[in-house]
Amino acid sequence: MGRIYLVIFVGIFLAVTLWSQDTEVRMEPQQIFGPEKKAEFPTWLADIRRWRSESLVRLGYSDAQYARPELQWTQRSFIQPQMMVEERYFYDPVAGKYTVDRYLDDLQKRYGGIDSVLIWAVYPNIGIDDRNQHDMLRSTPDGITGLRQVVGNFHRRGIRVFFPIMPWDQGTRDEGMPLWTAIARSLKEIGADGINGDTMLGVPEAFRMAADESGQPLALEPEDGLSSEEALAWNNLTWGQVWTYPFIPAVSKYKWLERRHMVNIVDRWNRDKTNNLQFAFFNGVGYESWENVWGIWNQITPRDAEALRRIAKIERAVADLLTSPDWEPHTPTLQHGAFASKFPSGAQTLWTFVNRNEYDVAGRQIEMPHVPSRRYWDLWHGTELKPESSGDVAILSFEMEAKGYGAVLATEGGSLEPPIQQLLAQMKELSEKPLAGFSHEWQFLPQQMRELALTQPATRAPSGMIRIPAADFDFRVSGIEIEGGNNVGVDVQYSWEDSPRRHHRHTLRIKSFYIDEYPVTNAEFTRFLEASKYHPIDDLNFLKDWKNGRYPEGWSKKPVTWVSLEDARAYAAWAGKRLPHEWEWQYAAQSTDGRTYPWGNEWKAEAVPGPDRSRNRREPSDVDAHPKGASPFGVMDTTGNVWQWTDEFLDEHTRAAILRGGSYYQPQGSKWYFPQAYKLTEHGKYLLMAPSRDRSGTVGFRCVVDAE
Repeated sequence: MGRIYLVIFVGIFLAVTLWSQDTEVRMEPQQIFGPEKKAEFPTWLADIRRWRSESLVRLGYSDAQYARPELQWTQRSFIQPQMMVEERYFYDPVAGKYTVDRYLDDLQKRYGGIDSVLIWAVYPNIGIDDRNQHDMLRSTPDGITGLRQVVGNFHRRGIRVFFPIMPWDQGTRDEGMPLWTAIARSLKEIGADGINGDTMLGVPEAFRMAADESGQPLALEPEDGLSSEEALAWNNLTWGQVWTYPFIPAVSKYKWLERRHMVNIVDRWNRDKTNNLQFAFFNGVGYESWENVWGIWNQITPRDAEALRRIAKIERAVADLLTSPDWEPHTPTLQHGAFASKFPSGAQTLWTFVNRNEYDVAGRQIEMPHVPSRRYWDLWHGTELKPESSGDVAILSFEMEAKGYGAVLATEGGSLEPPIQQLLAQMKELSEKPLAGFSHEWQFLPQQMRELALTQPATRAPSGMIRIPAADFDFRVSGIEIEGGNNVGVDVQYSWEDSPRRHHRHTLRIKSFYIDEYPVTNAEFTRFLEASKYHPIDDLNFLKDWKNGRYPEGWSKKPVTWVSLEDARAYAAWAGKRLPHEWEWQYAAQSTDGRTYPWGNEWKAEAVPGPDRSRNRREPSDVDAHPKGASPFGVMDTTGNVWQWTDEFLDEHTRAAILRGGSYYQPQGSKWYFPQAYKLTEHGKYLLMAPSRDRSGTVGFRCVVDAE
């Protein structure tokens, strides 16, 4: 009964609360919608001002985190990409070094550079084994030391650095302490500036407290906004990821409540960024210039890139005005489809404009009280505007192109400050070419498959190998990426395809070859090491589960793991073999009848190792432990024990390897862990960075030899 009364009380409380904040203005969790008619502006503005004042009282709001000098940089973090550590402009695996300057120079050239960066080192590879999100950071080249140098290189260029946190990572190795404590310690050691809360509706205040206690204040930036506006007090930034884009621009609710709060609008799969950029400029907020989306390249078009360059250039030059406490969104304009925000501050006033029409708008744009001493500057075109005076009214005229932008700065006498003088000169030069002169066509990024050199042909089966006969093979396989849908650019592009895509089908003439009956074992890899004296230059995580150069007792017949693609290729070359093409691997496991599993079309639990769903992964099974898993050709242990290396694909920005067979390890509790591919019509795409990071406790390999 007490529970019933509690429910009734809560319901009444919520009803009273909502009624007491009654407003006719339509709102969503992150947006306030603008007035439908310009005549409604005074009432609309008064209404949202009342709502703001009451909300701040109800929240007991404190702006202390925005006043902190060490966090005020967040108010200028206008452009922030999410950058995959696998980005080839960021790390050169051949030279074995980070290339921060190359990465930043590319962004500077294409869209004017960035203010901060979110370095993404976890998803989608996490869950391939039991490494947790902290281990994934430690697995990058040179570990924490390397990342500390990376952060230093970004800081040298004036760029602040974020790293993500994954609250859903509850199925891999337990770090042994709360996530907020662990991340505060790691990011202090790295020297980072902020946290991005993946899938989070507000980063909890515990992360703020842990960072402050560590002596490394971190800015907090949740991905999905705030579950409660109370969290606005300690989340200095948010992503604007769930925004909608009506013709009349919406107002950022968080920035309206706290003028210094930075929103970075993100729409990662969208190919036309016009709405995103216009809403950002209208609100005086930022943009998440995310292009490498989990290894799928979604490049900003040249027109949007140029718009981003100009928007960011203006916002950086007038950043102090954009935090004006007297911000007036939807200040009246004179043209249909042209919308403006007014940012007054002392002797200066800024207006940011967007033209939502699909046609150019020229002539009279805005009127205001006439002040004889006031001068007006067209920041978008880099020129001075001469107002048209009519009694006590000054009218400004200028041009805005279709789906374009405008910006006006009013000053009271005196000379312009050097940054504004520099901005005017730069924008005058840039605006000589309109945005319409840049292509707005989106293009996918083509991929190439790395060639594999043939081996010396064998006339008979080498020891431990099985001959696979020549055949016409119906190669049918699909990628199991969690995101990306069926968009062009997802998964990989085979040589017979004209673009990367998720689903593949092609009839191949496969020549006869020999394939290892079992994956390469620890004992076999030991013989290679002893004979070749092989040791990788990048040896972080190399044979991680061995001790003092030896595998554990009883592991001789277990598949070797913690070997990179490069390590596997070195073994194959020493043995006079090569790694298999993916279709060779699949044909050897499937034959020509299209079966779902090596043994048939129905799953057989006894044909594979039992799944390991613990947080601390056990060792793999012996390669000969499950004879019922044999393929029609007698090839063993293809499915369910360890993943196996096959082909490598690359484009200008990302490398990836195709893994086949799945593994026994299945971390639980989240849909975001690396998915399994037990079916012979599925493969895993594993993003590659460097051997240290690519090595895994659940990835091994087998080899092939070409036949005469």
